[in-house]
Amino acid sequence: MIPPELERWRLVLGDPARSSLGSPSGEAAERDAALDWLYGRDPDLGRRGVRRGGAAEPAGDRTGGDGPSQLTTVDWLDAVHRLFPKETVERLERDAVERYEIHEIVTDPAVLERIEPDETLLRAVLRTKHLMNPEVLALARRIVEAVVRQLVERLATEVRRSFHGTRSRRPSRIANSRNFDFHGTIRANLAHYRSDERRLYIEHPRFVSRTRRHVEQWQLILLVDQSGSMAGSVIHSAVTAACLWGLPGLKTHLVAFDTSVVDLTSDVTDPAELLMKVQLGGGTDIARAVGYGARLVENPRRAIVAVVTDFYEGGDPARLVREVRGLVRQGTQVLGLAALDEQANPDYDRETAGRLAAEGARVGAMTPGHLAEFVAERIAR
Repeated sequence: MIPPELERWRLVLGDPARSSLGSPSGEAAERDAALDWLYGRDPDLGRRGVRRGGAAEPAGDRTGGDGPSQLTTVDWLDAVHRLFPKETVERLERDAVERYEIHEIVTDPAVLERIEPDETLLRAVLRTKHLMNPEVLALARRIVEAVVRQLVERLATEVRRSFHGTRSRRPSRIANSRNFDFHGTIRANLAHYRSDERRLYIEHPRFVSRTRRHVEQWQLILLVDQSGSMAGSVIHSAVTAACLWGLPGLKTHLVAFDTSVVDLTSDVTDPAELLMKVQLGGGTDIARAVGYGARLVENPRRAIVAVVTDFYEGGDPARLVREVRGLVRQGTQVLGLAALDEQANPDYDRETAGRLAAEGARVGAMTPGHLAEFVAERIAR
């Protein structure tokens, strides 16, 4: 019997700690089995002879060996949801999908019916949907729709916040309390301040127009690298484009690319359907995508071309530099985004990114909210 204060250490250390801490029992043994089912697959542990390098033994039987698993994926999911808190379950499911690539989680209908939809699962669905039969694909589509709906609801708030306040500050003759310009009124009436009374008398109240000022149409052209490593950015690009779609003064395009270029603008209003059309993986020809985006530009000084990529160019780097240079010289604003997701934690080719920055592109990483803010600031100018 392991003392409660040592039980967690026993679960962390796994089977190697049996000789010093003993074997867990009861629910702790079930937790140990569930953890070993997943983390016992680690090849490093197998090489070191620390664990079986695969599946878990039944609770109470920790003799090791290389026999088949006593848990199916469905059994394991049921166990972890029963045995662990929600935060731990999310981490276990993420490791199962991303670290150990247990494809049954997204290709087995019995598993898909049990797992909680989240962004990790959505990324896994996009990577493996080509392996799915029609029944599984129908279940996967519901997962895509559920997660996209959550993302749209969350991001739409950020987008509205970003575009709020881009109204005209022109004076208005319409005396309406909603249009009252507090700061402008104070400045205009400072001469009427009476220090003995400590009171400001308002003789000339100021009001501002509440209608959006007329602006020339702007374009946002999102060019999104659909290589496997960019799955998170592809998801958030689709959702961002959907949230920006139809905003006054902004025309949004969404283009996906690998070695070919696919214009997905017609599907922007349905980001779930759009994502089901994305084909993750393959090579990368950024220059070709930027060239296509350049041809979409209608008014160079009212256009933003945002290239969402890790900058690992599989095409012609010199052509990529020329394409970006041409856009910048004609007055188009070029963003090179190494990540467009909520973490904005990029891994990218800094040499290529540096060359584009030297040509005048703004290179970095953004959350979708920051991109919306950037676009809103440009439109409001």
